[in-house]
Amino acid sequence: MLSVKWQLAAIFCAILAVPAQAQVPQRPVAPAAAAPAAVPATALSAASPATHVAVIDVGYIFKNHNRFKAAMDKMKEDVMAEENTLKADRDRINGMMEQIKGFNVGTPEFKKLESDIAKAQGDFNVNAQLKKKEFMEVEAKVYLQVYTEVEKAVEQFAREHRIAIVHRFDGDPVDNSDRNQILRGITKAIVYLEPGIDITPDILKMLNTPAVAAQPAAQPRTR
Repeated sequence: MLSVKWQLAAIFCAILAVPAQAQVPQRPVAPAAAAPAAVPATALSAASPATHVAVIDVGYIFKNHNRFKAAMDKMKEDVMAEENTLKADRDRINGMMEQIKGFNVGTPEFKKLESDIAKAQGDFNVNAQLKKKEFMEVEAKVYLQVYTEVEKAVEQFAREHRIAIVHRFDGDPVDNSDRNQILRGITKAIVYLEPGIDITPDILKMLNTPAVAAQPAAQPRTR
C-alpha cells in the first residue's frame, strides 16, 4: 500500500478532472430553412418519413450546461473540504510519528504509540478510499442525469424537425502544434458537415432554458 502522504496528492485527481470551464467560443445558431408556405408542417410530417440528418457536439453541451457546471463546482468544493479533513488527519499522524522517536524501541510506551500509529494510518487509508469512491459515484450520477436530459432533448428536437438521425461529432478546433490533437483530428468520424445541420446550439438552449422546450417547434431544417 502506498504511504499515507500519497492520499492528499492523488486520491482526488480523478475526481477533479472535470470538464474545463474556460470560455468556449459560442457557436452561431444556423437559421432554419423555411418550409413551403402552402404546406403545413404537420402535413409534411404525415406525407413523408423523417429524412434529415443532424450532428451534435456532446462535449460542448457538457461544458456549457448550466446545471452540470453548477453540480461540478459544488463537487469540487466538497472535494476540497474533504482534502482539508484528510490533511488534518495526516498532520495528526505525522505528529505521532515524531512523538514515537522520543521512546526507546521495545518499551511499553513505544509499542502503544506504534499500535496507535498503525491504526490511524489504516483508518486514514480506508476513509480516503471510501471518500474517493463516494465522489466518483456522485460524479457518475451527475453525468448520467445530464446525458439523459441531452438524449430526451435531442429526441424531442429531432421529432419536431423531422430529423431521422443525429450523429455525435467533436467541434473543437485542432491545435496543429499538438501531436495528440492532430491524431484526434485525423481520426474524426465526420470529415465535413454543413454548419446548418449542427443542432448543438438548439439543444443547449433547450437544456439551459427548459421553457423553450414547451414552445411551438420551428420549421423543419434541410440538410
